[in-house]
Amino acid sequence: MSLTNFDQLLEAGVHFGHLKRKWNPAMRPYIFMERNGIHIIDLNKTVVKIDEAAAALKQIAKSGKKILFVATKKQAKQIIADKASAVGMPYVIERWPGGMLTNFPTIRKAVKKMNTIDRMTKDGTFDNLSKREKLQITRQRAKLEKNLGSIVDLTRLPAALFVVDVMKEHIAVSEANRLGIPVFAMVDTNSDPSNIDFVIPANDDASKSIEVILEALCASISEGLEERKIEKADSDAAEASAEEEEEAPRKPRKTRTRIRRDAQEAEPEAKEAVSEPVAEEGAEEKEKEA
Repeated sequence: MSLTNFDQLLEAGVHFGHLKRKWNPAMRPYIFMERNGIHIIDLNKTVVKIDEAAAALKQIAKSGKKILFVATKKQAKQIIADKASAVGMPYVIERWPGGMLTNFPTIRKAVKKMNTIDRMTKDGTFDNLSKREKLQITRQRAKLEKNLGSIVDLTRLPAALFVVDVMKEHIAVSEANRLGIPVFAMVDTNSDPSNIDFVIPANDDASKSIEVILEALCASISEGLEERKIEKADSDAAEASAEEEEEAPRKPRKTRTRIRRDAQEAEPEAKEAVSEPVAEEGAEEKEKEA
């Protein structure tokens, strides 16, 4: 079943592309027609592409990996922040820090610096500093929080990148391509889809258009996370039951030596049991002869 339908996309204005003179010929397969000098995106293809992207993102979330959401344009910032936070995924809505993926260890050092400042505040070290030092550190912490606060939990490279407006975020797309990280993106009629692994042809300028697509994708990611929780709970239960079975008292198994010893102990008793009736029969015969 499709996560979005034609009417939802039509109402959100997902079909509105750019002016004809600004188009990129590589987007020809996704253009339905031209009206009043504006290209109209084929929403039937958009629905199919949303479903493909949603299925792939669901599997990534189910495997426990992270998806990095990127959108620094004004219309998409708050939507990305809300939707990504709801599913516990990292996001970038301020300026893309160059080398964030290709030079990831340096970015992690900056994040650790932010954590160090937090520790200084908690253990009282911050209070012993001069007024000027406090001001410098506070400003530095605010700057780091603004640019990197949303990726604190990103301890390793993301498994995928989701981008709104590939032209504006071309540096992020380029870094992901260089590292072989799959890119999911909303691609408008003025953009080049050749470097995108999962193209979603859509209007990337309207906030309603961005929101309706993000809702569908994040719902799928949420499903993947829920399935992961269920599978983990089932595996934990199975491990617990296996441990209980191992801890349960078992009857000691007899070794070959023990079995042989028991047989030897039983042999004299069996001989006695057989010899007693024979002896009684011999006595009875003697009495008759007498």
